[in-house]
Amino acid sequence: MINRIRPNYITNAIALLGFCIAAGVAQAADSVYPTRPVRLVVPFAPGGGVDATARIIAPKLSGSMGQNWVVDNRTGAAGNIASELVARANPDGQTVLLALDTQLTANPSLYDLSFSVEKDLQPVIILAVSDQIVVVNPGVAAKTLKEFIALAKQKPGALRHGSAGVSSSNHLAAELFKKVTGTDIVHVPYKGAGPAIAAVIAGEIQMNVSSTASVIGFVRAGRLRALASTGAKRSNLLPELPTVAESGYPGFEAVQWYGLVVPGATPKSIVARIHKDSLKALQNADVRDSMERLGLGQEPTTPEELAARIKKETAQWAAIIKDAGIRLQ
Repeated sequence: MINRIRPNYITNAIALLGFCIAAGVAQAADSVYPTRPVRLVVPFAPGGGVDATARIIAPKLSGSMGQNWVVDNRTGAAGNIASELVARANPDGQTVLLALDTQLTANPSLYDLSFSVEKDLQPVIILAVSDQIVVVNPGVAAKTLKEFIALAKQKPGALRHGSAGVSSSNHLAAELFKKVTGTDIVHVPYKGAGPAIAAVIAGEIQMNVSSTASVIGFVRAGRLRALASTGAKRSNLLPELPTVAESGYPGFEAVQWYGLVVPGATPKSIVARIHKDSLKALQNADVRDSMERLGLGQEPTTPEELAARIKKETAQWAAIIKDAGIRLQ
């Protein structure tokens, strides 16, 4: 008697075989990643902190992964052009974004995005962090942060602060500062951090919050007075400078960070490989020295920690943007 195999058994067996083959192919692809040069998308023009970080880290990743990491500057729309490009890319790890924090955490509250940061982008690691410094014109009658806050409260609406533009990271940091300190300081947007800093030096405005790297030279030359840093701890470049938190506002923190993210459906094994090689690169003495010269520190995260940070800061900036009535002009 010939045993007959039921058709549904055959169907199930074929489906199982197909699944195993697909899984095997995917695993094999992951194990040989990357298969060609990796495109490292940078959302800003050459010369800034994000671009500099990319060009410091890319050669190290090229060496450890056996394929070149090629920096591709895609500017515009406060980083949204670069974010969308990566969000829509094939999830094979061959296209990676080095993002500025507010690009992922503030932009969703300011722009009608065609993609979801949470669903279409997958966090990998923070490569660099940069404190910001509260600086004033040396002619301002305040030698400390407490004195400046007292002055601002005595003259609500009389003092002005500048930024690199509406919704820029230093604009948002200043708005958080005003909310926490209860001060009324008028915002004046400029077309870039450089013009805003120049305006403080010239006395057009009284205050600015900018990255350590962008103002430290002027502080040391006496052209700007530093009042506090915005990090959780003191800056290595200005160890004598207290933080805002130390100055009477515990818990205050507003730092810039630059993080790697990949398309949302990228396999976890590829994310793990990028994370592992990035950690190795950050431990390189040349990388640390180059970053320190730019005023950049290291606070590497796991993918899960970065995802949690993005979620937390997205809620924080959404509240600040709403309370301050920030609108794109």
